[in-house]
Amino acid sequence: MGTLLREECTITANGETTVPKSVRQALGVDYGGRIAFFVDDEHRVYVEKVMEEASDPVVDRFLAFLAQDMRKHPGTSIAALPANLRDRIAALVGDMDVDLDAEIDGDVALQP
Repeated sequence: MGTLLREECTITANGETTVPKSVRQALGVDYGGRIAFFVDDEHRVYVEKVMEEASDPVVDRFLAFLAQDMRKHPGTSIAALPANLRDRIAALVGDMDVDLDAEIDGDVALQP
């Protein structure tokens, strides 16, 4: 990978630094913008702009409706899966062991 830009900065006693203007411009971030740091296994550091999650007004309104309904009707908003659906899901996953707390290896791409 070729170097497009190289800038140096100083880390303060509090562990703070200023991201150089040329780097902010290259990343497309300004005051209040968010960046993420990645360190690879060779101790190289990469910085990238944190992309804001796109908001869908229809989905947002639907989720707000669900939250309101769950508050108004806590005993009936959530119901058990019907037995036939539960059995079908069980048949599809077979005897797979799934650790829901396990880290995901590799990249994850959510498709719209």
